[in-house]
Amino acid sequence: LNPSDTGLIGETIIKLAADHLPEGGEVAILSASSTATNQNAWIDAAKKILPEKFPKIKLVATVYGDDDSAKSTDEAKGLLKSYPNLKAIIAPTTVGVVAAAQVVTDENLIGKVNVTGLALPSEFKKFIDNGSSQAVALWNPIDLGYSAVYLAHDLAVKKEEAKPGATLSIGRVGKVTLDDTNSAAMAPPFQFDKSNIEKFSKIY
Repeated sequence: LNPSDTGLIGETIIKLAADHLPEGGEVAILSASSTATNQNAWIDAAKKILPEKFPKIKLVATVYGDDDSAKSTDEAKGLLKSYPNLKAIIAPTTVGVVAAAQVVTDENLIGKVNVTGLALPSEFKKFIDNGSSQAVALWNPIDLGYSAVYLAHDLAVKKEEAKPGATLSIGRVGKVTLDDTNSAAMAPPFQFDKSNIEKFSKIY
């Protein structure tokens, strides 16, 4: 059982920005390294759904901070300088998202540039609190643990069969359908915002 999948993550990182840009606008991606397989797959998935689901959002650049705080900071500053009309920085990396939010805070751009992406609530709470970010996402460890145990119990006790195409219950979280590798994605990444960041920052 995987926390999510490439398509769901790609759509979520764009949606996190688009939800706060009703008129659309320019966004940029600050990723990890240019060879990071996961991030590249998520970015490709995001690019594919942009024209169809988020036609008003214009992706103007993708830069790489190598999951290094100093390099990510420099790249975020470069984006703001190169694209004065930038409305959001999307960082599908926990290092990059913190660096970008700190730059937006330091350069007094809160309310002008929204930082979003994948973040650990405990590391990112202050940026939700100060408004440099409206929302970020990652996995919900409570749901993931619950779903994995629920699924394991059904497979062991109820003798449910795990085979490609099988749809299995994960209790209150819903249902999953196994793919050709007998894997399934639990859900889209879980959103953290002002309504729940306090709670989850104490968990992880």
